[in-house]
Amino acid sequence: MTFTQEDRDLLMQKGISESQIEEQLSCFKTGFPFLKLKSPASIGNGILSLNEKESEHYLEIWEKYLSGNPVIVKFVPASGAASRMFKNLFEFLDADYAVPTTDIEKKFFNNITHFAFYNDLNAICIKNEGQDIPTLIAEQKYKLIIANLLLEKGLNYGALPKGMLKFHNYGDINRTAMEEHLAEGALYARNAAGNVNVHFTVSKEHLPYFKQLVSEKQSDYEKKFNVKYSVSFSEQKPSTDTIAADMQNEPFRDNGKLVFRPGGHGALIENLNDIDADVIFIKNIDNVVPDKIKDSTVLFKKIIGGVLISLQQQIDKYVELLESGKYTMDNVREIITFVQQKLFIRNPETKIFEDSDLVVYLLKKLRRPIRVCGMVKNVGEPGGGPFLAYNRDGSYSLQILESSQIDLKNPESKAMFEASTHFNPVDLVCAVKNRKGEKYNLPDFVDKNTGFISLKSKNGKELKALELPGLWNGAMSDWNTVFVEVPISTFNPVKTVNDLLREQHQ
Repeated sequence: MTFTQEDRDLLMQKGISESQIEEQLSCFKTGFPFLKLKSPASIGNGILSLNEKESEHYLEIWEKYLSGNPVIVKFVPASGAASRMFKNLFEFLDADYAVPTTDIEKKFFNNITHFAFYNDLNAICIKNEGQDIPTLIAEQKYKLIIANLLLEKGLNYGALPKGMLKFHNYGDINRTAMEEHLAEGALYARNAAGNVNVHFTVSKEHLPYFKQLVSEKQSDYEKKFNVKYSVSFSEQKPSTDTIAADMQNEPFRDNGKLVFRPGGHGALIENLNDIDADVIFIKNIDNVVPDKIKDSTVLFKKIIGGVLISLQQQIDKYVELLESGKYTMDNVREIITFVQQKLFIRNPETKIFEDSDLVVYLLKKLRRPIRVCGMVKNVGEPGGGPFLAYNRDGSYSLQILESSQIDLKNPESKAMFEASTHFNPVDLVCAVKNRKGEKYNLPDFVDKNTGFISLKSKNGKELKALELPGLWNGAMSDWNTVFVEVPISTFNPVKTVNDLLREQHQ
């Protein structure tokens, strides 16, 4: 394509090269290949189910590790407004009827006093409408209540990020989702010196809200948990935006200007790459619970942390041995068994490798970032699932895949997808340094062939948008991966406002 000077200036401003644009446009033309599946991961086939004794063993490893004062960061993707959470209430606002009609609407109003934001909403209704919520309900002014909840004139919850919304009621105080993450961090990610590092990825327009909330609340939580917080933020980088294309796969323009779109959560691999830490926990902003039921979350976070450290120590030992050249063939056979049975990486070709090629292959597989992912039993929630999938070098390994990466028209793939027993609740703990303490460059481990294309529109015109490989999907495709079964009690996401009425959130 030929770029105008205006195009070039825009690319320069974003930090995107012309060759990147060409690469993205060719993705629109060719599409992305489906991944070839070996099988769904299940207990005994890629997912570890730990008994009490094993859990205690890993718990000990984690506690011992913390005593050495490592740098641990809790990384929370928190960009994006909560508008999807209130989709049904926005629809009610625009509906041609004035009283709650759908089950969702009725449930919201029948239980309105049970929301942690009720008092704030009641106060703003009195201020703006001169009436409290019970009076407005009695007079059937339901839409005024919703307008005060969602719109700028009221609490503006429709435009705020999820992290800023009040989720849980503690009697005299209420906590936002962000505060629950601060509390969580103090319970499993503090080192012996009492330091807790929490990092939120936020969008530019929401950053002031987050900063303000931290400055108001940080010292309260430090006192409560006897810790010292370091809270940091980053924004999705403009360089990870992707070009939009028209239906002919040419760059989409609006008034002559190139249109770019955020590259999806896969772009956050760049933010993750900027974090200098020994261990990083990753968890979504909306998956939090009140203190009274945090125990299982905290326990399993520590257990998967222990599994990670145990793997890392073993891998470092093997890498050191192979790099020294002082190994025997028995050592090599032991390492192959480890790679196959503990990391679940198999390559049928290894049988015919020369000894020297085998060592090169093993080093390539061992010298990578590591992640241990909690997996919960499938309960029909949307989200990616754990599979054994083939890689470009002919090996197959553990991957978290979304349905868009699987060819559901192929009967064999469809059967594997439907046979999947677990799914990914985004419960990850990662080690991103090699044995010498040097950081891996994480973009080197992304499988660029795993993005996907979705249809969107701008000003009424259809366009194609390119999403980068998802953060825990293709962006971590080339990591060493281990799956551990965690109980469903550790997974309590808030996808719609009425989810806050679930027993776990009350």
